[in-house]
Amino acid sequence: MSALWTVKVLGLAAVALPLWVELLGRFLRRLRPAGALNEVLFFPSQVACVEHIFSSLSPGSCLCPLPHGVETSLSRLLRRILSATSSLDLCVFAFSNVNLSRAVLALHDRGVAVRVLTDRDYVAVTGSQIGVLRKAGICVRCDACSVHMHHKFALVDGRLLITGSLNWTLTAVQSNIENVVVTEEPDLVRPFAEEFHRLWERNDPARCLRPKRPKLRSGSISYD
Repeated sequence: MSALWTVKVLGLAAVALPLWVELLGRFLRRLRPAGALNEVLFFPSQVACVEHIFSSLSPGSCLCPLPHGVETSLSRLLRRILSATSSLDLCVFAFSNVNLSRAVLALHDRGVAVRVLTDRDYVAVTGSQIGVLRKAGICVRCDACSVHMHHKFALVDGRLLITGSLNWTLTAVQSNIENVVVTEEPDLVRPFAEEFHRLWERNDPARCLRPKRPKLRSGSISYD
C-alpha cells in the first residue's frame, strides 16, 4: 500500500512540475519593468535623410536628395543612442560612421558622460571617428591586449543595451547583413556593464605610466 501511494505521489508530481514551471515563468515575466524595451534591428539600412533626428527640422524640410520621413534601422538606432540622459558607455571595434559619431558628439554636448573603448589597431584607419571624439573632449581608451577587442555594444544610462554584429562603420550600416539587439532586460544588461568596467579599468593609461619599482642587484639598481 505504501509503495502504491508513493507511485501515485510521484506521478502527480511529474504532472504538476511542468505546470509549476510555467506558472513561475509567468510570475517572473510579470516582474519585468513595465514597458521594458526589446527590439531587433536588421541591416543594411535603407539610405535616408536623418537630419531631423539631430535638429528641430521636420522630416522633409531638409533639401538633401535623400528620401525623407522614412523610418530605417539606422534612424531607430540613432534614437536609441540619443535617448541617453546621463551616460553612454561605448565599446566598439571599428568606428567610422559619421552619423553615429554625430549622435555621440550630440550627447557629449548635452552634458551626458560618454566613455569610448576601442581597438588600438583601428584607431587611425582611414575615416575613423576616434580622433574627432577625442578632439571634442570625449574620454577614449584603446584596448592594449595582444588580440583584437572585437566587441560591438553600447550601454545607455546603464539600463539599455545595444549589441550585435554591427561595427559602427558606413559599410556595416549600408552594405553588410548585420543585426542589432536593443534590450532593457537586467540579466542581459548587467554582464555587459561588468565587461565594460573590466576592460575600462584594464586599459587605464595611469596603470601603464606607473614607474617601475627599482630592484636591487649586487649593490646596483636596475628596473624590471
